[in-house]
Amino acid sequence: MYFLKLILRNSFRHKLRTALTLAGLVVAIVAFGLLQTVVTAWYNNANMASATRLITRNAISLVFPMPVSYRQKIRAIDGVRAVAYANWFGAIYKEPKNFFPQFAIDDAYLDLFPEFVVSEAERRDFQRDRKGCVVGRKLAEVYGFKLGDNLTLKGTIFPGEWTFVVRGIYDGASKKTDLSQMFFHWDYLNEVVKQRYRRRADQIGFYVIEAAHAEDMARISVEIDSQFKNSTAETLTETEKAFQLGFVSMTESIVVAIRLVSYLVIFIIMAVMANTMAMTARERIGEYATLKALGFSSGFVAATILGESMLLAMLGGAASIALTFPLAVEFSKHTGSLFPVFQVSPDTVMLQCACAVIIGLLAALLPARHAAQVRIIEGLRSIG
Repeated sequence: MYFLKLILRNSFRHKLRTALTLAGLVVAIVAFGLLQTVVTAWYNNANMASATRLITRNAISLVFPMPVSYRQKIRAIDGVRAVAYANWFGAIYKEPKNFFPQFAIDDAYLDLFPEFVVSEAERRDFQRDRKGCVVGRKLAEVYGFKLGDNLTLKGTIFPGEWTFVVRGIYDGASKKTDLSQMFFHWDYLNEVVKQRYRRRADQIGFYVIEAAHAEDMARISVEIDSQFKNSTAETLTETEKAFQLGFVSMTESIVVAIRLVSYLVIFIIMAVMANTMAMTARERIGEYATLKALGFSSGFVAATILGESMLLAMLGGAASIALTFPLAVEFSKHTGSLFPVFQVSPDTVMLQCACAVIIGLLAALLPARHAAQVRIIEGLRSIG
């Protein structure tokens, strides 16, 4: 009990220094947590991919379409439970900064994604309205969409103004479900395309295939691609996770840079903390010599420095973790659909705790060793 009281009093002996050190710790560990959350958000869609879903796209690139007639041939392959298709729309809502994913889908698409939860009534309304659309809960909150609202988009891939009616707002089966997407009828898109751009009609961007068993995924992939080999639109079939990671790989250098910056922040604050503890140890050389003269061991002296460092690190770490959650919520509000799911994960919290412990230990290592080796006579000479 006496030892803990000594550490506590020593830690707050220089209140300004302690306050500045804690402030630096909080800023650094909060920044580390937010940067790690950005990385986690980047991989969210890949991590949430189903183990029984395959994606088939054009073998050249995703921007090249495929005939809608491929669906029946894919559905006939043994082990395929269901097939749906979709088209990336890529339009703008009011102004370029208001970007969110939009997909023209067939009637079976939402059945293959049980993580998108739409009420039965809203699903019926969507199916009955050829201009109907379903938007995610996050989109509804960010842009104020309500059921029955008209939603006008300015087309880029498909030029012109496109007006839809919000018939459904979907929620997520889990907290990690992407709630920033919009879905509307592919039939409506194809109908308009036939009138405006006839050559682009009856084309889709990708197929979603649900396999009956996960162990059949590799075989089904090979059979699909073999079936359309040497056709005018050869295919590439891969797991949903591989498909999502393909997008992440395009920005892999950014992800690596964010990781490096997050750990650099921790390294810098560790250096600052070490300097603080070194200053503390130098100022108290006489006190440590006095303790040794009274019979306290070198280990006790080192333990006081280590305890002080760990106390500051734990206080800073606890405050940082507490602040990370509300700051992540605010960050998510201002990023729109850039990060559909931006939540602090348990792994990130554990990393923040680990960083606090490591900072506390390493910052005290050299000052504690130096204080433990102080000779009583030399230490007493420094008094005054």
